[in-house]
Amino acid sequence: MKQTELTEATLAAFLDAFYARVRRDSLIGPVFAERIPDEAWPRHLATIRDFWSSVLLKTGRYKGNPFGRHLGIEGIAPAHFARWLGLFEETAREVFEPAIAAEIVERAHRIGDSLKAGLFFRPEMRGVRA
Repeated sequence: MKQTELTEATLAAFLDAFYARVRRDSLIGPVFAERIPDEAWPRHLATIRDFWSSVLLKTGRYKGNPFGRHLGIEGIAPAHFARWLGLFEETAREVFEPAIAAEIVERAHRIGDSLKAGLFFRPEMRGVRA
């Protein structure tokens, strides 16, 4: 049964399912595996939960810099973002009712577009590290 509410619990379950797919994916899984060892995934997922909780539930828990974190990833390309967004959308539509899935996916696309613009279309930002 699809989730009818966006809560901390349903968001956490969604993110766990999504990142399980990410880690198994042939294109983006290796990018994550190279940077996040298995033992670091619980901490990484906690940070991701804080980020999405802040974005979607307005909790203000996330205090980091997602743009700066992505700047340091060598070899990342627009195709990686497209695959990440595709898996995100697929998982959201499986976990949540359509209206909630659409809201989450729309926010992910806006964030992804902003990250891509900064990473790939602003040459002055190349070489800046978090």
